[in-house]
Amino acid sequence: MSQQVPDTGTQDAVPARTGRITGVDAARALAVFGMFTVHLGVGSIGLLDGTAAEAFHQLTRGRSSALFAFLAGVSLALMSGHLAPLSGDPLYRVGMRVLVRAVVLALLGGLLDLLDAPIAIILTYYGGFFLLALPLLRLRAPALAAVAAGVAALGPQVSFLVRSAMGEPGYSAGSIGGVSDFLITGYYPACTFMAFVVAGMAVGRMDLRSTAVRVRAAAVGLGLVLLGYGGSWLLMYPLGGIDRLLAVEIEAFYGSAELPASDPAAMEPLRQWMAEQINALHGEVPTSSPLWLLVASPHSGTTFEIAGAVGTALLVLTACLVLADLLGDGLYPLTAAGSMALTVYVGHVVVIALIGASADQSAPFRLELFVAGALVLAALWHLILGRGPLERVLGRLARTGADLVVPPDPRPGPSPGPRA
Repeated sequence: MSQQVPDTGTQDAVPARTGRITGVDAARALAVFGMFTVHLGVGSIGLLDGTAAEAFHQLTRGRSSALFAFLAGVSLALMSGHLAPLSGDPLYRVGMRVLVRAVVLALLGGLLDLLDAPIAIILTYYGGFFLLALPLLRLRAPALAAVAAGVAALGPQVSFLVRSAMGEPGYSAGSIGGVSDFLITGYYPACTFMAFVVAGMAVGRMDLRSTAVRVRAAAVGLGLVLLGYGGSWLLMYPLGGIDRLLAVEIEAFYGSAELPASDPAAMEPLRQWMAEQINALHGEVPTSSPLWLLVASPHSGTTFEIAGAVGTALLVLTACLVLADLLGDGLYPLTAAGSMALTVYVGHVVVIALIGASADQSAPFRLELFVAGALVLAALWHLILGRGPLERVLGRLARTGADLVVPPDPRPGPSPGPRA
């Protein structure tokens, strides 16, 4: 996931300041560690217990994978010209690199799925996201932002209508069972996650070193968090959406929609049960009622969730950019882990498969050991050998594929922009 921009550009490309944007690496590491938290479970958190551990685990659910996809979009934008999109042969070379990465990531995700780790592997979906992003590499920030907004506004509603017509999709034995899983019924459906990817591409077309850009990104992020999570909460609780949804679900279960609305003591357990159902989604909402589209819980795949998760990703990214400037090498272990996020992600899946970590939800400090191990190993590897092992292999395969289609230009080109 950590790739360099190509060494060639276009004559009309806006010159970009060189050097790695380490704040992006730091944010990517946080996304991976957030997925550690989700995959290892609440009981793996040793530094927190009880309500605090539950709250931290809940904070990482859904938002970590959304941040991961968002930062993939940032990297795609940095690879394809950063401030100004590439064109001509340089763009074709980048497109071929993205295509090769898409194929390799999809195959790698399939191999990881064979390990039977109790994890919904995101890499196969990632490969599909890269393919869908190929036609968008020419676009600038405003157009990309408009596409992301369109996917966020329409994708969940289209998914709801299509799934309503399809009926129950059935159980999928692996992380992804086919095209329908990838598009609408899987753990990371494109109708939701492409909004994160394209929003990240829009952000990657901006000058991430600019203070003004960071302030605007943080302001937009805060507004989206309030709109997504706050708007859903307002509709579901003060305005009574949860009670109406509860009536629908009770009728589906018991054949009666009668609720003891006049008895607060009787209603509270029912509302708590409904809240648990809302919080237990895995990629999309049920189609029993359009009221489900008002929720914003993790992995609900609604417009409200997309808005809140994109807002969270913007806030995390801007905070990491600022911290990277302030702390410099003080963030080195974190940025090293983020620079080899693919290696770290694959490594944690393999370890979980070998030791069955998720089978034991009462193994305190297991999360801390996973994070500390990843930080130490990544820092040492990066210090001694540089680029991560899987990143190195993926980069070579991508360059080879690009060279077969468009031979590299031996003439010196413009200075490359910041590395993704």
